[in-house]
Amino acid sequence: MSFNPDLCRNESEVESKLIVSYLLPKLGYGIEHWHQEVTLGSIRLDFLSFATQELPFRLDGDSPLALVIEAKHPKQNLDGHQRKLRRYLIRMNVRYGLLTNAKEIRIYQREGNDIELLFKCWGNEVDDKIEEIRELVGRDYLRLNIKPKIPGSDHNTNKYDAKQIISNTQENYAKSVNIETESNQINQSRINSMKVIAVYHNKGGVGKTTTVVNLSAALSKKGYRVLVIDLDSQANTTFATGLIKFSDEQFDDIKDSYIYHVLRYDEYSSISEVSRVSRFNDPEIDVVPSHINLMDVEGELNSLRSTQTALIKKLKLVEEKYDVVLIDTPPSLNLYAFVPLVSANYLIIPSDLKPFANQGLSNVKNYLQRDVNPFRQMMNKPDIEILGVLPCKINPNHRFVQHTLPKQIQAVSKRYELNIMETVIFQREELARCVDKTREVGDLLIPEPSSIFDYALDSSSCQEFESLAEEVLNKIGLQ
Repeated sequence: MSFNPDLCRNESEVESKLIVSYLLPKLGYGIEHWHQEVTLGSIRLDFLSFATQELPFRLDGDSPLALVIEAKHPKQNLDGHQRKLRRYLIRMNVRYGLLTNAKEIRIYQREGNDIELLFKCWGNEVDDKIEEIRELVGRDYLRLNIKPKIPGSDHNTNKYDAKQIISNTQENYAKSVNIETESNQINQSRINSMKVIAVYHNKGGVGKTTTVVNLSAALSKKGYRVLVIDLDSQANTTFATGLIKFSDEQFDDIKDSYIYHVLRYDEYSSISEVSRVSRFNDPEIDVVPSHINLMDVEGELNSLRSTQTALIKKLKLVEEKYDVVLIDTPPSLNLYAFVPLVSANYLIIPSDLKPFANQGLSNVKNYLQRDVNPFRQMMNKPDIEILGVLPCKINPNHRFVQHTLPKQIQAVSKRYELNIMETVIFQREELARCVDKTREVGDLLIPEPSSIFDYALDSSSCQEFESLAEEVLNKIGLQ
């Protein structure tokens, strides 16, 4: 049996045609030796293979967690997924990881708190290279050569079920992650220091939702654990992340559990209880939704002294669960803008750089200086750090980009004394199309939006948000 990478047109076919039908049998793993779509705590694996253990899987000295296999879309660059694989291997104390998009196959080995590339080949070379792959991560090889050490275990007698594996991997992670602060590495202090970023401008229509949704997707693709919070009663982020699946308000399943409940109750309705798993992006992202009813309860929330600090307290309870929190805000100077600005560490100000948006920058600065930062100082919190004004929804016309845009950027920087971010997000058709995707269910069209990465991976917009993610990570100290 030979393998043809051209037959793999998506991630599902990479899994079925390359991994299940070709690689696993060739490497000696029978159906009883591997598991697909494994969830261990916050870790979601495509494939987990064992050297010796049969179903149901247990972990002992003779049946190590031998190999993690991650499959990606044929158009995705594997470099962007190396960090996530590395985190998986460290957390689970697994020695080997295989990463593939069918076009390319890579094998990594964990060495302490880092990973080393052992092998790579093109997909059309795999028939000729299969013996080399087998000698590295084949079942027979691993069965003879891996001698794992499980914390607290007797290698000869103790056995572990799935729940114990989760416990052990979390313990391994807590003990072992002490990673150097070089590029593309995440150290223990950074992982334990959740970064909260508000995306705010008091002018509407400047790209706040587009920024939140696709920046969160870009960060998630890089292996970071991301939470999105929608604090705008228009609920555009809630829609864009695919949480509104109903076409009639009588089927509304959000009104009884959304951001209001996080802000309203001091001891109940935690973020973990209210957040929902959104599948607009792969990997999935947790989202705290908003609702149109949020505007009706503003008076009630304003009357409660606890509202202003409720989000700070609730975020504290999940700070070990997420690396980055992105908060979408309303274009206003009300409570729903104040709460995220006093809760966040950083601020991104999207702007189309047009006159009204530019004039609004003065309002933003005054609001921070007059209301937000004094309140933060009362709580012994430093002033919110402005990452910069993000040029967003910019006209991609060549002459405009060459001649007008540089003048706009210079004028805004000089007039308002705000840094301009290096990344520019242009207004492109694919950014609108990915949000407007639908799926037919009977006679209904159900919204099924996706991130730009899952909609048009090779697009210019995708590259722009990749660049934005890199810039943000550098500025907040996660890269």
